[in-house]
Amino acid sequence: MFSKVSRGRPATAAGPALAGTDWSPYARLEDAARVYFLHPDVALDAIAGVLGRRRVRGFTLERVVDLTEAGASVWQEAAVCDGRRLILWHSEELTDENAPGGTVLDSSVQVLPLEAIGHIGMRTLVGRDERGRRVDRGVYLVLATAVPHELQATAPDPEAPLIASAKVRPESFRFSKSLDDGGAGQIARLIAFGRLLSRSIPS
Repeated sequence: MFSKVSRGRPATAAGPALAGTDWSPYARLEDAARVYFLHPDVALDAIAGVLGRRRVRGFTLERVVDLTEAGASVWQEAAVCDGRRLILWHSEELTDENAPGGTVLDSSVQVLPLEAIGHIGMRTLVGRDERGRRVDRGVYLVLATAVPHELQATAPDPEAPLIASAKVRPESFRFSKSLDDGGAGQIARLIAFGRLLSRSIPS
């Protein structure tokens, strides 16, 4: 689905749209980001700076709105695969009393070579509709690396000799979509993204 990205806008994606519009009909990252993100120019500029001339093979997008005492805060994320790397962009609004408007956008990019991914797990929730046809109701995608992310000391067994021990947790990334969070189109896109990564990691 993502290996040959269309360069044209799909007919269902034409015309202006408000931020938060379903991005799944859009084959191009630029088009999807512009209808879904509140700050598409920031996201696209950050990702383009890493991509260079390489082509986007697949992507998934996420937006979460958190309600706090200070108001609504929007967390945005894009995961992009160019066939060799996983490019992760995310942003979060931070309170800054010295900035106009009282907030600043914390934008960050992380680049992960696909050979650093040691495990890909994808769980799909499959159901049936009223006519008995298959319906994918949700998908959970987990990517784990061999890079240590957290080192946690563990309490020794009181009956055993005193030996220092620790648990090492690898860095992992989690993505999910459901009928309530994203809808059927984004579920299908995330499944395709997980399959693309599974085919792309070196054996």
